[in-house]
Parts: sequence; structure tokens; C-alpha cells
Amino acid sequence: MARRLAIIEQDKCHPDKCGNLLCARLCPVNRDGEGCIQKSPLTKKAIIDETLCTGCGICPKRCPYDAIHIINLPEKLNEDPIHRFGKNAFELFNLPTIKKGSVVGIIGRNGIGKSTAFKILAGECIPNLGDYTLEDNEENKKLLHTSVTTKYSNTVMGKYLVDLFHNKVKISYKPQRIEQLPKLVSGTAIELLKKVDEKGKLNEYVELLDLTNSVNNKISDLSGGELQKVAIIATCLKKADVYYFDEPSSFLDITSRIKVARIIQTLKEENAAVMVIEHDIATLDYISDEIQIIYGERACYGVLSISKGVRNGINDYLEGYIPEDNVRFRSYPIKFSRSIWSPDPHAETLVSYKDLKKSFENFSLHVKEGEIKRGEVLAIMGSNGLGKTTFVNLISNKLKADSGDIKLEKEIKISYKPQYPDPEDITVENYLKRNAGKEMESGWYQQNIMNKLNIKSLLQSNLKNLSGGELQKVFVAGCLSGDSDLIVLDEPSAFIDIEDRINLAEVIKEFTQKKDIACVVVDHDVQFVEYLGDKMLVFEGNPGKEGTVIGPCEKEEGMNLILKSLGITYRKDRDTNRARINKPNSQLDKEQRSKGRYYYI
Repeated sequence: MARRLAIIEQDKCHPDKCGNLLCARLCPVNRDGEGCIQKSPLTKKAIIDETLCTGCGICPKRCPYDAIHIINLPEKLNEDPIHRFGKNAFELFNLPTIKKGSVVGIIGRNGIGKSTAFKILAGECIPNLGDYTLEDNEENKKLLHTSVTTKYSNTVMGKYLVDLFHNKVKISYKPQRIEQLPKLVSGTAIELLKKVDEKGKLNEYVELLDLTNSVNNKISDLSGGELQKVAIIATCLKKADVYYFDEPSSFLDITSRIKVARIIQTLKEENAAVMVIEHDIATLDYISDEIQIIYGERACYGVLSISKGVRNGINDYLEGYIPEDNVRFRSYPIKFSRSIWSPDPHAETLVSYKDLKKSFENFSLHVKEGEIKRGEVLAIMGSNGLGKTTFVNLISNKLKADSGDIKLEKEIKISYKPQYPDPEDITVENYLKRNAGKEMESGWYQQNIMNKLNIKSLLQSNLKNLSGGELQKVFVAGCLSGDSDLIVLDEPSAFIDIEDRINLAEVIKEFTQKKDIACVVVDHDVQFVEYLGDKMLVFEGNPGKEGTVIGPCEKEEGMNLILKSLGITYRKDRDTNRARINKPNSQLDKEQRSKGRYYYI
């Protein structure tokens, strides 16, 4: 018989706002006199007795804050979890496979246990085998160590865990939230890196990742991309048996993503095991030797599939079906077809510009002739430090060009989502109401913004308590709300999983056309840009010194320009149409270079 989980997301449970446990009053088991749903004496929030729950489905349907989930686990999932966070809390059922001399990529949605699995394998979290009642003391730690190693006895994982629990495994771990690094360490980047350099490769890595000009800066003064590079270099400089990288491409431009992938690939040559969590599937494809899918339900449970080849693993994930387990974990496949939307060629021009030049003390930008039209999404790609933010400030009249002409249709209103959102101390609901006003209550807004971006359940949450992906989606929603003529989104895909990237692209596209506004999107995910953009602007030049803007141009031309400048070729997967990076000097790589086709659309 299939197990049933009753999950309550504590941060979304608000008894004071639902009339003091609406779920308990509606529960048929409670009405019969038994205590299936009660108030916790500790948290004063709902708790559910899973042995009494009949799975009627009333409480999750009627909870106004989507805090309750009643899940019937797959029948084949009859084992106990490797870890559970607490009563009515998330369960993780198994762990990724560790393979020496191999890079294993982990692919899956946010909130289903990827980072938790990494923390267990890195020794930061002791798995409790589902017994969350055990107190955190040395006696129980020894008990759990014995129980866990017994569960995995006579397996590679069992040997790894025995060595891990006896401190015989050297681990190097790059966490997801690198923006918290300045809170944990002080001093300059070079001081930090010198402390951890066990290989004598500090200068080599700094040069490879173009950090020479900023490595002497204080950690607190570094940009998100620079922090990411420092964290990756620090992880690679340690001599380790296992390396863990949690979302290494976030905040990095396309050039740096490829360079980081190549550095991470070299770690396996040290006979080390390497694991990578990544949402940019082109980067994940390029960086990995094998793939493991993690599936389940967000905030409820997570299960890892067996390890498989890279192409089949990613394609099975996109299909939403794992043949070996006969499990369909998503009701629909993800297909990267061309957008059904097409801009009006006769659309009104919102902004036009010609031969703009802007110089600073150490940097200059040259923008050739172009225009931005209503109903159009203009995608921007290029290395960091080439003046993308300067360009946005010029066309929005926040900066004055040294020379050249800018013509605006009128005094336009601009809404801007920065690269690194700074959350206020305010609930999601109040933040969106402030931006959207009465429109927030409209059926169209609810369906096409709230539901598609999966943020309805976050309304009572404080912005400061959101995860990186949740915060990005809420800020994009806030940016789209209101009556702006031009929307500018700087790296909206950061921290967002594959499914939500597709939803996000569709929301941005539909909103731009429905409102007859213009949207400029800066992003480094090639698949996301191709799916979303109507036309492209390509930034070339010498990062930090000079930048030149080419376009707007058609996507194929733009992709060719950007990839040619990087010396990379992409192809399309024949089954899913997703973008794949060709291996250097492979037959396809040589063939496409000879034809001048660096990107096939």
C-alpha cells in the first residue's frame, strides 16, 4: 500500500488569518471526534497525524495560503526516507551516486532536495532516516551513523558514508547562496584564496576566470559574478576526494560559464568525484559525464533516479518520464520550439538611437544605430563589463551620452529589475499591490502572473525570507505590474529552475504584447534568450575597458556573433530542440565553424 505524506509549510501557515485553523474545523476525521489536525503547542500552527489522515483532500483545497499538501507516494517508493526535516515536513528518499573520475550533474526543480542531498554528502547534515524526533547530541549522532551505514552496507555509498562519518573524506563544497559570502568572511579576495590554495594554482585560476583586476578588492566590494568566481576558485584550490558545486553558473556571463565548466572538468583528472547542481541545461550538458534526475513535489519529497548518460538523462527530464522506473513525474514534456508569438513589423518605435558614445575614466561605450519597438522583447547578450547597464541608463535618460542622438516617442516610464534584487521588509502581497494596484485582483493578472509564476502561495511571505528563485519571480512580477512603457529585466533567470524559466519567458512575452510595451532582457542562458527574445543586441569588446553594441539583429545572427566571439559552437538536440555545446574540435564543431554557423536555430 502506498504511503501518504501530510506536509505543512510552516512559513505559509497563518492560523491568525484563517479563523484559527480552518483546516481543523473542516477535517471529517476531526468532526468524528478524532484529532487528525490539531494546533501544535510549540508553533501554534497546524500539525497533521498521518496515521489518521484519510487523504480526503479537503484541507489542501480549502487552505487559503496553500500551506497543506497531502501526497500519495508512488507505490514503488516503499522505503523509509534517508532524511526528514520534522513532523509534516519534507522527506528525501535517497542520495546521488558518487563516482570517482566523473562529473555527475544533478537536474531537478527547486525545493525537492538537491541542496539537502549535497549537505548530507558533504557532512553538513546527518541523515535521520525519517526519525526527526531524535535530539541533536553525540549519542544520537553515533546511533544515526550506525543506522545509516547499515542501510547502505555493501554499497559504494555505504563505504563513502563510513569514511565520511570517520572524517576520512576530504570535501570541497561551493554553496548556492554565494551572495552571503561577505557576511562570513572579511578581507580581500586574494587573502581568502591564499588561505585555501593547496595546489599552487591560484594565479592560474585567477587568470583563467579574468579576476586579475578585482582579486585585490575586498570581498564586500565584489559583484555577484566576481563572488561566484572567487567561491568556485576557492573550491577548486582545495585538495579533495569529492567536489560539490551548487549552481556554479549563477551571475556568470556565457564566457565565464564555459570557462568554469572546463575548470570543473579538470578536477576529475585528480581521481576525484565531482557533483554539480545546475539549471542552465546547456552548461549542465557541457560540464557533466553523467546525469541524475531528482523528482518529486516541491516542499514535500524528493527521489533520485539512477545515474545515466548526459543526453538521455537531460532528455528524460525534459520529457517528464523515467523509463527505468516507469515514473511520470510531470504531466507534460518541455519542448524548446520557436515562440508562437511574433512582433508586429509595423509596430510603433518607442526609442531610437544613433551613434551613441559614453566615456568614463576607464571605460567607453559605443552604440551603433538602432531602435526599440512596442510589443517587442529585445534580448541582450555579452560578457559582463561591456556596458549593458550603461546602455540601459542611456536609453532611459538616466545618463547623458557624450555624443549621438536619442529620440523617445514621449516621456516614457521605465520599470527596472536589477541583477541583484534587494528585498524590503514587506510581504509579497503588499509589494505586488503597491506595484499593480487594482489590476492585481483581475482574472488576467491572477492567471497569467500569479499562477504561471507560482507565486500565489508566497503572498503572506516576507520578501526577506524568500529563496533566490522565489525572489527573482516576485521581482519580475512587480516589474511587470503597473503602467510602464519599457520593462528592463537584468538576469531574470538566475536561481530559477527549468520549468519556471519557460513559464517566466511566456509571461514576459505575453505581457509585453498584451500591454503593447517594450521589454529589454539581459541574460546569459542561451536557451532562455532564444525562447524569449524577438531580436538581439550583442555586446562585444574588452570587458572593463571598452564595449561596442551591435544590433538589434535577428536571433540567429546575434547568436552567431556572440558565439563566434567566444569560439564556441552550438547544435540543436534532434529530439528536444534544446541547445547543446559542441565539444571543441569535434566533427560537428569543425563542420559548423567551416560554414560560419556557430549556432543552429
